[in-house]
Amino acid sequence: PTRNQSSLSVVGPSSGCDPSSLNPTTRAVLSSEYASLRYNKHCPSGMYITPGADSILVWDGVLFVHKGYYAGSVLKFAVTFPDKYPDMPPTVRFLTDVFHPLVETRTGLLNLMARFRPWRPTEHRVHDILHFMKALFKAPVLDRINELDVVNKEAFKYQENRTSFTALAQQSAQFSRSPSALYDSPNSKKGYSFPFTPVSHGQVNEVLKTLFTWRPSYEATTARKKENDNA
Repeated sequence: PTRNQSSLSVVGPSSGCDPSSLNPTTRAVLSSEYASLRYNKHCPSGMYITPGADSILVWDGVLFVHKGYYAGSVLKFAVTFPDKYPDMPPTVRFLTDVFHPLVETRTGLLNLMARFRPWRPTEHRVHDILHFMKALFKAPVLDRINELDVVNKEAFKYQENRTSFTALAQQSAQFSRSPSALYDSPNSKKGYSFPFTPVSHGQVNEVLKTLFTWRPSYEATTARKKENDNA
């Protein structure tokens, strides 16, 4: 998938949970923060996120990493909010295995406290977490990681050997694009909102053919509209 400036990274909610069972404040805050992701630069480029099918307290997402050590990674994740949000912080769990100093190998949990310590309910928002998640895979953040925040000691050896770390990060990126990671259902997460399906070259060519056929017609219509507006 690609994303341009006119596209939206936010997918409409499909929550199937009973709203009456939620804390009213939490429900209102989550609805407001989700809506705010449509504002310019609130949702990072290359990231897509939506409330899950089962509960508005769990948001499914996927991040496409285009640059840096992890270039080419396709990382599925879930953000889980406590019923007392925003007084208590959410948790972020990567559903795709990722080799990173701040991500637990066994659980996929991201150590948010590396950035949000202490959690400030009146200041910190979902979009702050999402931007931190994207920044995680860039050198400036990796360079500033405090050893006390590290949950994957092996990955933290990045500080000692950049060449070795680069190779391991690329292995992690390659694995994230493998059929077992990309097409299989994420471990322990039923009903994930962004399933990936293999497509043939023929199917890709049909889509491209449709796009190239549509574009000239769209451009001609736009040109005529401009002429009429200027008339």
